[in-house]
Amino acid sequence: MSKVLVVTFNGGGNVPPALGIAVELSRRGHDVRVLGHAEQRSTFQPAGLRFEAYRRAAAHTPLDRMSLARWAADYVGVFLDAGAGVDLVESLDREEADLVVVDAMLLGALHALQTRRGRVRHVVLHHTLHGFMTRGFAPWVRLLSGQRRLSPTALWARAARALVPGIPALEPRVVRAPNTRLTGPVWPAGVSPVPHSGTGRALVSLSSIFYRGQVETLREIMTAVADLPVEVVLTTGRAVNPAELDVPRNVEAHGFLPHREVLPNVSMVVGHGGFSTTLQALAHDLPMVILPAFTLGDQKAVGAAVARSGAGLTVRRSAPAPVIRDAIARMLDDGSHRAAAARLGAGCPELGGAPAAAVRAGAVHGSAARAGLVGPGGGRRGLARPRVRCRRRRAGGEGVPGQAAATRARR
Repeated sequence: MSKVLVVTFNGGGNVPPALGIAVELSRRGHDVRVLGHAEQRSTFQPAGLRFEAYRRAAAHTPLDRMSLARWAADYVGVFLDAGAGVDLVESLDREEADLVVVDAMLLGALHALQTRRGRVRHVVLHHTLHGFMTRGFAPWVRLLSGQRRLSPTALWARAARALVPGIPALEPRVVRAPNTRLTGPVWPAGVSPVPHSGTGRALVSLSSIFYRGQVETLREIMTAVADLPVEVVLTTGRAVNPAELDVPRNVEAHGFLPHREVLPNVSMVVGHGGFSTTLQALAHDLPMVILPAFTLGDQKAVGAAVARSGAGLTVRRSAPAPVIRDAIARMLDDGSHRAAAARLGAGCPELGGAPAAAVRAGAVHGSAARAGLVGPGGGRRGLARPRVRCRRRRAGGEGVPGQAAATRARR
């Protein structure tokens, strides 16, 4: 048994892959503890994981409504926070770990870990498109780091492995970083996507955290669907109360509803471009209309990837109701977008997901025998290569030609 420390922060789409990998490693018999913001205790402890709250890291409250300038400064502060690095080093001083899994955006924590005396094997965990992280996130965060000159790509390259819980078909270019591996989506506990069976029903689900303009966008969407011959399930997340909206009669509104309960029974999804929700929708073969919540974030890149594949449309979040209505009506209809969504859905389980990520995280360990990863006969204990069984697809879901073979060649 090895000791694993997972380092995360109180965000939105960054949490499901961290939770999924932590649970999978724990299931395989490893002693896993999580370091994060105090508000995350209620997410990780019920999953049977030990949790340790930050002591010196800056507070981060993603549900608070604030100006764009303050919102941006808050997130940049999280990414570069030296306090999180101090907490990480002190946590390791109190209790060593054989392996540390660090959120790729926690650059202050990564820097502290890599400059700590007594280096520890560590893995970087991305939670969106690798192409966006290297060409969108990295340049401006490096610039904002000022005299510290923290280079995200350099920090990621020093890790033993960088894991990306996505699929090749959505990446804008081939992932060539030597230590980087696509693992396939890492689903939340209890999620096992299958092709949808719903017809004439749509899910509207924007971000679970605060983005400026989100209430106004939801109001336009409600106006757009009010006169469509379709039943709509609306989930507003933690940052918006359904009572703030004028909800039409054909809309069933929820503050929170697990997507696994809805996605099998709808025929399309309206989203904001969040990577986790997008992958879950595509894994159910669902076409999408994406209204990116923040154009400088990954949502625009995710929406472009879905549109480029033919599985959806992107619409400006400030678009008027008639434009949104037309896009939703097009995705509700039959057409090539459904076959495109099915092809992407077929690629979701091919790389293994959480089991594959756990294998790749554990396989970089420097002393497998000491960590208990090697059994008496020399075979790897609890970290064997996962057997991936691809689900049988309906017609039109034959997969993405060449993607699986190309991925196998990169392993």
